[in-house]
Amino acid sequence: MLVAWRYRKRENSFIQSFDPRAWVIFYACYLFATLSSWDVRVLLPFFIIAFFVLFTSGVKWQEMRRAFLFIIGFVFFFAILTFLTGRGGAEHYQQEHLIREFRASFSILGWTPALKVTVERAFFAVAQLVRVSSVAVMTILIPYSLNPALYGITFKGVGLPDKFAYAMDLTMRFIPTFGRDFQLTMDAQRARGYELEKISGGIIQQVRKLGPIFVPVTIHAIISSEDIIDAMDLRAFGVGPRTWLDVLTYQMRDRILIVVGVLILVGAIMIGLMGYGAFWVPETLIQMFS
Repeated sequence: MLVAWRYRKRENSFIQSFDPRAWVIFYACYLFATLSSWDVRVLLPFFIIAFFVLFTSGVKWQEMRRAFLFIIGFVFFFAILTFLTGRGGAEHYQQEHLIREFRASFSILGWTPALKVTVERAFFAVAQLVRVSSVAVMTILIPYSLNPALYGITFKGVGLPDKFAYAMDLTMRFIPTFGRDFQLTMDAQRARGYELEKISGGIIQQVRKLGPIFVPVTIHAIISSEDIIDAMDLRAFGVGPRTWLDVLTYQMRDRILIVVGVLILVGAIMIGLMGYGAFWVPETLIQMFS
């Protein structure tokens, strides 16, 4: 059986006050507009919008704590990794202005570890942090704020064909369903005496020892997908246009939200065409460390 994210109707929720189709269109415009820039000055308004939506969403910290900490930790890890190595930002700048260099007091086979702190690396790490955080915060709110019963009709309402709309519906439900099956399988194996905490050895050995967990979950996922396919075939899915039980109607606020999203996207495109939006470093800092 397919399960869904932990959705519930919330009072005074900014996201849930709009038609889900309008919110999906706004999110798509916001996503492409945010990803079109590396300029911190351009990205800061998107960052503010993301956290405004977060604080007005009505989603409690206890509900999204694990997912939020994982995403933010992932973002900080790659931002720090980019800052330490300089990889990823080299294509956006050709010259680096050194602030300070730290060298280790030891050598490894004649190589001395060193860390160069440059203006470009620091600002690229900040831009990456703001950029990815803005997208991550907006994305993580979707499964907690979009009614699972409206997944299919929402994607159908934004112009996707029936097959794609239903595929998106199944995709949104796959992750929590897979997580439920994984947890049930671990509990069942523990009840049979399988001790996950004592798994040791190299990476390959650990993967092999996790076979009693991965194999049943994978087989169950394949069988479940086959059951869904058979059920859809028996109902002649795809033969003609699909009808939906729920009906969504746009309100004035939904149209305003769509217009705002389109204006944000058009504005980001215009900023890029005018020569702005690329990676930016303050000229005063460049002159200071030249």
